[in-house]
Amino acid sequence: MNQTSGIRVEGGLKSALIVDDHPLFCDALSMTLSAAVGFDTVETVGRLDEAMDHLDGAPAPDVIILDLNLPDVNGLDGLVRLRNMVPTTPIVVVSSMSEPMLIRSVIRVGAAGYVPKHSSREVFREAFDHIAKGAVFAPEGALPEGDLRNLPPSQSEEALIRLSHLTRQQAKILQLICAGKMNKQIAYELTIAETTVKAHVTAIMRKLGVQSRTQAVLMAMEANFDNLLPDT
Repeated sequence: MNQTSGIRVEGGLKSALIVDDHPLFCDALSMTLSAAVGFDTVETVGRLDEAMDHLDGAPAPDVIILDLNLPDVNGLDGLVRLRNMVPTTPIVVVSSMSEPMLIRSVIRVGAAGYVPKHSSREVFREAFDHIAKGAVFAPEGALPEGDLRNLPPSQSEEALIRLSHLTRQQAKILQLICAGKMNKQIAYELTIAETTVKAHVTAIMRKLGVQSRTQAVLMAMEANFDNLLPDT
């Protein structure tokens, strides 16, 4: 590939964390990673929060494999949040979607690779070989020539970049705001004071560069991967 991630795994890839809520796919991918790629340890979780709890205070795996469609994730927000939590760990998106526009945005916001779920074992082996060497892997023809980092970000990518500055708690609060929760309801759900919620909301709007909760919700919606797909 003509792109580099800037992350090279010394000694190769030996441990992996799969973040996917489909048990059968997790089982199949775990077997592929162990038998065809050579991973020694493969662990699985079904939600982003579970992944972040797993990574909190524990040694990071050599690579994280992430599905975009998770119960507690809005679009590419999960990738951005994991990227911020473990910035030196390569993250590989494995998804049933294969639109070039989406793949490019995934790489632009920090993924080390993108592998369609229907790929063969040989493709998975090739992908992780590239990633272990610090190269970015994507389906043939999905990435343009040259360095993606030199291209100006799209509106959706800019929204993702701004969202990446939120703390984990602020990201949770923004999710609840998007779900229509008021400050009192958010405080009850997160077991924190309502004044703390208000302080977080103020910080969220400042980091996103918006003036209202509605604008914050619109920015979160803009970062949804649906906006990165071509119109049909």
